[in-house]
This record gives sequence, C-alpha cells and structure tokens, in this order.
Amino acid sequence: MRGLVGIVMVLLMVFGGYVWAGGSLGIIVSALPYELTMIGGAAIGAFVIANDMDAIKQTGRDIAKIFRGPRWSPEDYRDLLCLLFELVRLSRQNPALLERHIESPDDSSVFARYPRVLADREAVEMICDTLRAASMNYDDPHQVEEILEKRMESAHHHAQRTSRALQITADALPALGIIAAVLGVIKTMAAIDQPPEILGGMIGGALVGTFLGVFLSYGFVGPFAARMRQVIDEEHQFHHLIREVLVANMHEHAAGICIEVGRQNTPPPLRPSFDAIEDALRDIKREAA
Repeated sequence: MRGLVGIVMVLLMVFGGYVWAGGSLGIIVSALPYELTMIGGAAIGAFVIANDMDAIKQTGRDIAKIFRGPRWSPEDYRDLLCLLFELVRLSRQNPALLERHIESPDDSSVFARYPRVLADREAVEMICDTLRAASMNYDDPHQVEEILEKRMESAHHHAQRTSRALQITADALPALGIIAAVLGVIKTMAAIDQPPEILGGMIGGALVGTFLGVFLSYGFVGPFAARMRQVIDEEHQFHHLIREVLVANMHEHAAGICIEVGRQNTPPPLRPSFDAIEDALRDIKREAA
C-alpha cells in the first residue's frame, strides 16, 4: 500500500504542479506513446541484454517485494528461534535422532512444525549443514563463524543482483531519454519549413523524451531499486540470526542462552519479547516431556 501511495504522490505532484503552473498536458499526452515506446522499449531491451534469464525471472518475482515488504514477520523470527532451540537441544541430548532430522528436513517432524522456515531452502541448508559438520567434529567456533559469514555474503550478493540490475536500468534511462529527444529534433529539422506553431509542438514533443527518461529514472525505477535493496537487506537478517545461534551453540552455551543470543540479534521491530520466547520454549519442553 505504501508503494502505491508513493506512486500516486509522484504523479500528482509532478503533473499537478505542471498544470497548476499553467502547463498543458496536450503535448505530453500526444507524444507519450511514441516516447514511451522508444525509451521503455530500449530500457527493457538493454535489461535483457545485460542479464541472464535467471536474473530476469528473479527480478520479476522480486518486484512484488517493493509493495509487499520483507517476507519475515515477528512470528517467523519466534518460530525460527523455537526451531533452533529444538535442534540445539537434540544435538546435546540425542545426536542420533538429530541426524535423522537434518539429513531429511522435509520429512522431519521438527521442521514440519515451522513450515515458513522450512520453505526457505537456504536457511534450512544453512542449519542442517552446520549441525551436520558439528556432528563430524568440525566444531571450531571461529572457523564455523567464518564459513557461515562467507556463505551469507555469497547468498546476499546473489540476492542483490536484481536491485543492481534495476539500478543500472535507472542510470541508463536519462541517456535513453536524450536519445529519444535527439530523434525528435532530427524529425523537427526535417520539417523546418513548417509554421512556428507546428515546429513548437514538434520541439515540445521531442523534449518529452528527455523529461520521460529523467522522470522514470528518478521517480520510479531508481526508488524501486532502492526499496528492493532495503527489503533484501532486512530479509538477510533472518540468516544472520541463524549464524549467531549456531555459533553460540559451537561455544557450548546452554540452549536457552543460544536462543537469547539470537533474540538479541533480531532487528528491533521484529524482535520477540523475552517473555514470548520463554512461553514458547516452555510449551516445547512440556510437549517433549
């Protein structure tokens, strides 16, 4: 909703201010289809040239994040902490039983209780790979933390490629607008024998190209790229929490302390309260008993 409100505000402020100042929308409306075809079509073509098919498809899916926002809610962070608590506790009490859960998470009764976390394949693989490595005595906390950090950086860099692709497109739009304007000037020069009122309309139409390129770049595509980058950064905190809990586990802290470390590293707007986590963990312990 906030994204739609922003779009409406941009359109109203720009065109409303233009009309309020005495401008006429006639020239813009008449030139808009042609200019938009040239500028928008060239921008899409350049985007296709610059990116592989996987990145193009991913960008299409990520566009929804601009309006939907980050995928994780406070309840998801609570569920993640509960899942990690169950797995950490199993690793201490029954390593053989833990192995069955981390080798086949899709068939695990523990993972099944947290379907939204299970749907994030990177998060699940990160958890299972780390716990599996610990069961094979690869349990140096500093080495594990370094490996997880590199893995997260790689995943984050990959996720950000869609925002980078959009930002490159935004940077190119003003230049494409100039190209469209130059073509309009060429067309105008070919009709130099026409009356001034006709030439004025043709020059005005050509300038619509420059306006449209700058307007689309700084009014829409650039802000879209920035918002997408922000959402991806916020979603990355979900994996950051996993790293903190798993590294705390490697330091052999009590399971409750590991979860509190994760809770403290949850972004403030999404951080579950201490009492909420205590209640959730108490229910898990009661069910296990």
